[in-house]
Formats: sequence, C-alpha cells, structure tokens
Amino acid sequence: MSDVKIAPADVVVARTLDAKGLSCPMPLLRTKKEIDKINSGEVLEVLGTDPGSRNDLPGWCTRAGHEFLGEKEETGFFCFYIKKK
Repeated sequence: MSDVKIAPADVVVARTLDAKGLSCPMPLLRTKKEIDKINSGEVLEVLGTDPGSRNDLPGWCTRAGHEFLGEKEETGFFCFYIKKK
C-alpha cells in the first residue's frame, strides 16, 4: 500500500489496546470503547493483526473526528495511533 500513513517515531501513548487475534469488526468496536477512556488530545495505540483494520481505523477516525496519526508494522502485527478529538 503506497498510501499508508506512517506514525511519527516520537508519538506519546496514553493507553494501549491489544486487539491482536481479533477479526473484523472487533478491533474497531474495541477501539470505540477504549477511546472513551482517554482524554481529548491523548493518543490511543491499537495493536492488531487484522489487515482490515488498516482501512477501518483511519476511516472511522475521519467519521468520528479523531486524528489518525498513522501506523507502524511490527513482526506479525500492526500498531495504529489515534489522537482523540
């Protein structure tokens, strides 16, 4: 994917959601619940293995008004970073 937004290296995470092993729509549903547990301006890190999250999470951020900071690909999973509105 050439349009992948890579997360900045210096992102400060307030909370981490481990959604590894979950498939659609669970990572997104869990993200919606977790984002309520942080304050506005803080960053939620979502760890996941579902490739569909690469489209689902940025799209949801756009609709919900949150800022998708980007992703990082680790060995066997992805890290997504969402800044709460």
